[in-house]
Amino acid sequence: MCVCVLLMQGGTMLTSITDGILCCLTGKTDNLVLPLESSKPSDGFEFVEVKPGRVLRVRHIVPERQPLEKQAPGKQRTDVDCNDNDNDPTEEPNKDSDVGTSVHCKRKISVYRDGQLVIENLGDVLHSEILQCQDGDLEPCSTVEVELADYREIASSPDPNPVPLPGPVHTGEQKPAPPPRRRRRKPKRTVLIDSKRVISSCKGTHSDVALFFVHGVGGSLDIWSSQLDFFSRLGYEVIAPDLAGHGASTAPQIAAAYTFYALAEDLRAIFKRYARKRNILIGHSYGVSFCTFLAHEYPDLVHKVVMINGGGPTALEPSLCSIFQLPSCVLHCLSPCLAWSFLKAGFARQGAKEKQLLKQGNAFNVSPFVLRAMMSGQYWPEGDEVYHAELTTPILLVHGMCDKFVPVDEDQRMAEILLFAFLKVIEEGSHMVMMECPDTVNTLLHEFFLWEPDMSKKSSCKADVEKTVSACETLTTLKHHKSVDK
Repeated sequence: MCVCVLLMQGGTMLTSITDGILCCLTGKTDNLVLPLESSKPSDGFEFVEVKPGRVLRVRHIVPERQPLEKQAPGKQRTDVDCNDNDNDPTEEPNKDSDVGTSVHCKRKISVYRDGQLVIENLGDVLHSEILQCQDGDLEPCSTVEVELADYREIASSPDPNPVPLPGPVHTGEQKPAPPPRRRRRKPKRTVLIDSKRVISSCKGTHSDVALFFVHGVGGSLDIWSSQLDFFSRLGYEVIAPDLAGHGASTAPQIAAAYTFYALAEDLRAIFKRYARKRNILIGHSYGVSFCTFLAHEYPDLVHKVVMINGGGPTALEPSLCSIFQLPSCVLHCLSPCLAWSFLKAGFARQGAKEKQLLKQGNAFNVSPFVLRAMMSGQYWPEGDEVYHAELTTPILLVHGMCDKFVPVDEDQRMAEILLFAFLKVIEEGSHMVMMECPDTVNTLLHEFFLWEPDMSKKSSCKADVEKTVSACETLTTLKHHKSVDK
């Protein structure tokens, strides 16, 4: 296939080879990304210096309804104090905001020495009937292996027509031995979650709601163009940054600038700068990990989270046998092959429309140095199953069925681990589902933003739950997976 690609894109490949040879000779790469000439403040673009010399491009669209004119002249908006729950001083109380529904978040997480993870859900159960999209194979609180909280032998149902046993049992026959009682194990680590969370409908008319969009490796904020336009027209305040080295953000020339922790601190600074009282994080691929990080760090400010093709709840670890471990100059020569491979794997179809989307979205339009550093810097051992299980934020998982990068079973496993998670599958979508099916994704996201749990059914379901083993009195037993890279 690479030969065909070379023949089809001979001119591009020749240029890449020439630049690659110069890269090897000089030891330098064209990894400096300059701001776009058309990026003016009037277009909704801002350039934020998160650290000295580290500037990120941010598209920030504020609807006209925001009471920003009441701020003091020449004074910028005050950053939200992420350590308390007080309202932003620049905001007035929103009379149109919904009060919301209080949900009891309670679960017990136990980790055993053999690598088993046992999750006991003891709080409320949420359902997602209003989300008009195909569900995944799992429902909230579904399990892989289920066992009772207090292990005991459960008697089998009696036979309606019992057959009387004959008199004495022959000496040659033996009764089956009873199953051995399970020995109680002592977990090496136990985490208890017991809190209440208020979940409310987030409308575009609410001035205390902000939407954050985070892209993954090789992308830019342009991949969210359909979502940014759609939700800004509905009145939402939207914020979408370019990660370092992507889009029009500056690209440092050291690999340490692209580790997970360095990028996470960049997004922390962006979040603290633009956060409102109720913030919704939308991440794609590698961007899902940063949304998870922010939701874990600021549970009172992150109201809801959307994970699009983000993969399973496993710790990040770079692969040592990846093509991205090759030198930057070699990757520069292979850039046409990499772009073609991404088109084949990232989109369900490879027509002219998809090629145009790939070009407009700046996907894989990063320097080989940045690409290599991004893939090598995906080290996040804290982001394991327990880390995800501790989240109490309602989460919507969107998966494109044709995705060749992230199998659907990884998102299913994520739905099993999370406390309040709803998995929705889009049949005709792939890894870049928000670009392939923008109308479907926008509608699905909007319904999730407006969704508010209905706890009135809780009392009516109590009687049915008591007849059987309650879903909230079961244990979810899972095995730890190896760390992966995204």
